[in-house]
Amino acid sequence: MSINRVVLTGNLTRDPELRSTSSGMAVLKLGIAVNDRRKNQQTGEWEDVPNFVDVTVFGARAEALTRFLSKGSKVAIEGKLRWSSWETPQGEKRSKIEVVADEVEFLSSRNSGSGDRADQVDSAPAHPGGSTDDEIPF
Repeated sequence: MSINRVVLTGNLTRDPELRSTSSGMAVLKLGIAVNDRRKNQQTGEWEDVPNFVDVTVFGARAEALTRFLSKGSKVAIEGKLRWSSWETPQGEKRSKIEVVADEVEFLSSRNSGSGDRADQVDSAPAHPGGSTDDEIPF
């Protein structure tokens, strides 16, 4: 058995980009910055070091999120990791890991870049076959 779940909180690094597949499914691309605390070996001080993570949201939720999210918004993302690889036109091999979001929660209010109010677009899974809170055994 293997488990592929990730939960991240951070701030959007850019405005969301909404596109659609050839079949018409909405695809939203986000970038979030997630800080990691590390001790600077030269100064001995603790520092926040950002990690930049690409996030993809599919379907109706992708369309809804574009109305509420913008660069700087604080969000919580729950989803799974997906690895992809491709070759550039110059023949170079590239790969990346991204998060495919099942849940996106707002951690800042709509009118400010930060805050402590947590709103959620809806509580249904982002794609068919996802779990709901009723299925959690605790």
